[in-house]
Amino acid sequence: MSELLAEIKQTKPFQSLRDELWLNLSRTAAVIGHEVEQRLRPHGLSPTQYNVLRILRGAGEAGLVQHEVGERLVAQVPDVPRILQRMQKAGWIARVRGTVDRRVVRATLTPAGMRLVNELDTMMQEVEDGLFSVMTEAEIRQACELLVLARRGCR
Repeated sequence: MSELLAEIKQTKPFQSLRDELWLNLSRTAAVIGHEVEQRLRPHGLSPTQYNVLRILRGAGEAGLVQHEVGERLVAQVPDVPRILQRMQKAGWIARVRGTVDRRVVRATLTPAGMRLVNELDTMMQEVEDGLFSVMTEAEIRQACELLVLARRGCR
């Protein structure tokens, strides 16, 4: 019996190896996602908001236009402007409307947002270290390569 079958308490075998892989990926993403959500919750952040903070930190002082933020998100979400609005209200980002084209809104980190994302680096490193402590560096590298291959099938 596969370890996943036991974990999800399923007695019927998977329809195929691909079915088992898909469910393994889904289960793993859910378990890791839950762990990250639990660690970010005391800071008032969702995983998507944390991702936005990291993206804007990487963009530097110039920041990014809303659609650029959306394109760089790890998990695509439909309403980037609303997420940015909530983050602005929390004081983590600033948004400036373009002078030439008022539809263009550029987002940048505030000093408070930069402090928050920098403080979370250590905590997130601990999460990653814990989640992947049972894997060797070679296994982690191989998992990364295999996941890239899996995503290619979605394009």
